This record gives sequence, structure tokens and C-alpha cells, in this order.
Amino acid sequence: MLGLDLKQSRVYQDAKAEGREEGREEGRLLTKLEMVSLLLEVGLTIDQIAERLALDLEVVRQASNKPN
Repeated sequence: MLGLDLKQSRVYQDAKAEGREEGREEGRLLTKLEMVSLLLEVGLTIDQIAERLALDLEVVRQASNKPN
């Protein structure tokens, strides 16, 4: 063809970088959600946990109801 490699294209590289960042963000969220039960065990309230982890209050409530 024209000697172009798709993996070297800017569009491919941008999409790959965006996918990596989305994966990191998802990983950070999962880590925070795993911390909810631990923070409840040490006596923090759902409101305090939401504030300290910068999460929506409803997200923390839902995470606190999940079985371990």
C-alpha cells in the first residue's frame, strides 16, 4: 500500500492513550469503592466517606450495601 502503519498514526495513538486513561479512572473508582467498607468499619459515616473519597453520596450508599 502506501507504507502506512495504522499503529503509528496519530488517531490510533490518541485512541490508545484515551483508552489507557479511562482504564486508570475505572481502577481508581474501583479502589475507592473497595475502601468504603473499610472506612465504615473504622467508624466513618457514609457522608464522611463520600466527602473524603470525592464520591457521590448515592454511590457510597450503594457500595456500602454490597456484600463483601
